Amino acid sequence: MSATMIKEFRLPDLGEGLTESEILNWRVNVGDTVTLNQVIAEVETAKAVVELPSPFAGVVTALHESPGTVVEVGKPIVSFEVPDDGGTQPSANGTGAAADEAAGAEANPANGSAKREPNLVGYGAMVEHSGRPQRRRRAGIAPAVPAAPVAPEATASTSAAEPAERPRSTPPVRKLARDLGVDLASVAGSGDRGLITREDVLGAAGKASESGTAAPSDGQRETRTPIKGVRKATASAMVASAFTAPHVTEFLTVDVTPAMEFLDRLRSGKEFAGVKLTPLTLVARAVLIALKRNPALNSAWDEAGQEIIQFNYVNLGIAAATPRGLLVPNIKDADALSFQDLAEALAGLAETARAGKTSPAQLSGGTISITNIGVFGIDAGTPILNPGEAAILAVGAVRRMPWEYRGKVKLRQVLTLSLSFDHRLVDGEQGSRFLAEVGRLLADPALALTMA
Repeated sequence: MSATMIKEFRLPDLGEGLTESEILNWRVNVGDTVTLNQVIAEVETAKAVVELPSPFAGVVTALHESPGTVVEVGKPIVSFEVPDDGGTQPSANGTGAAADEAAGAEANPANGSAKREPNLVGYGAMVEHSGRPQRRRRAGIAPAVPAAPVAPEATASTSAAEPAERPRSTPPVRKLARDLGVDLASVAGSGDRGLITREDVLGAAGKASESGTAAPSDGQRETRTPIKGVRKATASAMVASAFTAPHVTEFLTVDVTPAMEFLDRLRSGKEFAGVKLTPLTLVARAVLIALKRNPALNSAWDEAGQEIIQFNYVNLGIAAATPRGLLVPNIKDADALSFQDLAEALAGLAETARAGKTSPAQLSGGTISITNIGVFGIDAGTPILNPGEAAILAVGAVRRMPWEYRGKVKLRQVLTLSLSFDHRLVDGEQGSRFLAEVGRLLADPALALTMA
């Protein structure tokens, strides 16, 4: 019989320097045999739900954390029994066990060694890049230690095929079910091909509201919900932004009747058949055009380096309300997209966010953002800047209102724009010019031909 050894898998940094993740569910059980890069768990960071692949091929000997537990990066989460083959056991980056031992030391900040490069797992085996040995793209694997005993319920044997046969649902819906104490196995899915939806879970829990918070039980006067995940990250970011960047907010109300008529013409044309076109599409395009003439609003304040960073590209963030909370994924290089490509990117971004499939990469690197508060029937607001961005534009609801038009009062379609900006980076004149140009483009879309 060949010799074996125990290897621990420590929770890796899933990118963007995140320090913790929540174990949503395990895809394996103690005693299961797994292959290299087989998905073994789903974890939720403050930014996204990520599938975690196995760094080893072997047998699961221990699951150190239970679903619902928030785990710090670098803590052991699972142990494997693997062949002791003298350092040739495959691991998630294609190297041997001896290299994994070194990686464990490298990932441990206590030994004073160089900090490893964050590695977003869930996308297959990583290939190590040459020339930068001090920053290795690796999952944090620590030296082997004996596996800790696990609770009896964690060792219940199931077939290897069982994880694939669990009730079909999305990660946010599974999390909601756990929060409300709903067993998904008892819920009939009303979605496509039996997919269990948020409404199915709320209905099973006897909740009439779609807020996602647990209602008090009989005799209970208050309910407490732990602050974690997206809500915790959003709160920290907003507090940091509000008390770091000096916010200024300006408002502009615009007659957008020509823009709405322009949208109707586009929708009826063959070129945009099947493309979702909304007022937000036009606002996004107007923002991208106006930024070319007002680049100060596409910049960032680097406090550590005492520099102003001027972005020569636009990663356009779009605030999205999702079951996990408020997310602001961004469209990379949005300024390089055609109008049709921009419309498709906006639709895809919203769909991905609602499905809980937004990746950490989509949530980082934004340069300016738009929040569409009009979908909630709100006219105006004072949005808080996303950290690292100079401006955010809130788009209000389009309403039919009495408005002066060619010397007479007529019913026109009107919306209000609310622009918040960092006064360290953008002065009043720059902010006003930008907002005015966005407004002019929405009032007369043909101006885009002269301003692009």
